[in-house]
Amino acid sequence: MQNDKAETQQKVKQKKKRRKLVKRLVLVCLLALVIGLGAILYGPVRTMASLERVDDYPLFVMRYHGTYFFDWFSEHGIDWPLFKKFYKAVNPDACTSFAALNNENNAVFGRNFDWQHRSSLLLFTDPPGGYSSVSMVDLYYYGLEGMQEIPWKKRLNLLGTPYAVMDGMNEWGVAVSQNAVPIKKLPYDPNKPTLISNQLMRAVLDHARDVNEAIALIQKYNPNFPVIYCHIHIADVSGNSVVVEYVDGRMVLVRNDKPWQVSTNFLISQASTESAESKCWRFDLASEQLGQAEGQLTQDEAMKLLQSVKLSNTTWSVVYNLSTGAVMVAVGQDYEQIHTFRLRMRNRRN
Repeated sequence: MQNDKAETQQKVKQKKKRRKLVKRLVLVCLLALVIGLGAILYGPVRTMASLERVDDYPLFVMRYHGTYFFDWFSEHGIDWPLFKKFYKAVNPDACTSFAALNNENNAVFGRNFDWQHRSSLLLFTDPPGGYSSVSMVDLYYYGLEGMQEIPWKKRLNLLGTPYAVMDGMNEWGVAVSQNAVPIKKLPYDPNKPTLISNQLMRAVLDHARDVNEAIALIQKYNPNFPVIYCHIHIADVSGNSVVVEYVDGRMVLVRNDKPWQVSTNFLISQASTESAESKCWRFDLASEQLGQAEGQLTQDEAMKLLQSVKLSNTTWSVVYNLSTGAVMVAVGQDYEQIHTFRLRMRNRRN
């Protein structure tokens, strides 16, 4: 009897030990799950919490923390043929960009975004394995048009904003933008992934240290323009600038032959110098001013140039200093209220 009782007590003790062990394992698993979820959510939560409105037009600023998985995405690509139906629904006469590169200690890139939408975002990113950058995003495409305050339930939309670059600059002094042009046949290689133009610019900002690296990157992809056909303007702090155009199924490069370059809304490669300058008054005026300045402008002068070529629907004007990382932004054509920011640079002039 005593042996049976001792055996029973031993079994009870073993059961209690097993229960304690199971509880500990459950607690460890729960703790690991909490830590794992915390690690996963840490970046997105910090990103959404960083959102700040700096202008009532409105203009928001946000710092993206952690990865947005662009490298994985770019390997697979995307093709949005359904968006082609919007080509005729938007303004084809939109946007001006220029590079003034004669002063390597003060090289600037200016861009007017001429569109119907109001809500804008200045986005800072620093992806693992890529270069930090600052870029402008049109929040209309994220369902946030006209919002003075963006509630938390809507801020999840902001996690996709790195994929919608309209113009920007990275820490190596490379700037990029896109401007609308007439539709031409795009190249297509079935062995290449397809990216839309905004994502091509994201690839440049994340991985190019100069114009030549940017061109090499873009050549890895089939281009797609889901909303409106564009050419892409790229410049770097060393004085190089290029407008990448797609004509008759091939890429055409228009490089600068002066210490400045202008891009507006016609295919430069398809026009002689004489006819090109008569295509667009903004091109004429910007070229004249840059020629007189010999491609050397201060940031304030660059903003004044943008003001001189603005349209009635100019949403923002932005000047990127490729040498110092300074950024100037005016929204809603309010050139009395200039917002200033800075990106920490890694090029030799910082």
